[in-house]
Amino acid sequence: MSMPNYQTEAKPQCWRAVAVFDDRPEILLYLNRSSPQVRAGLRTAFFEVLDDEERAACKSIALERWHGAPDAGRCVHQSTLAIPVAEKLALSA
Repeated sequence: MSMPNYQTEAKPQCWRAVAVFDDRPEILLYLNRSSPQVRAGLRTAFFEVLDDEERAACKSIALERWHGAPDAGRCVHQSTLAIPVAEKLALSA
């Protein structure tokens, strides 16, 4: 008797932003269901997930898409996103 194959999610979260470094492993910054949602949440995630030293060492941010079944696939590079910069404080007059 064969066991049924159950999908745990109807649609897995498929897009992610990953901080890329020269001297250490990548760090997952943000995960969501679409490229626009990842782009919208990237800035906040960049400043919340990474500390000052990690932000300074970040060489690029990769936008990746999951390709394949939820339990048998891999992330595929789609594009490189701009590294967020801190907003400058407005000087009061």
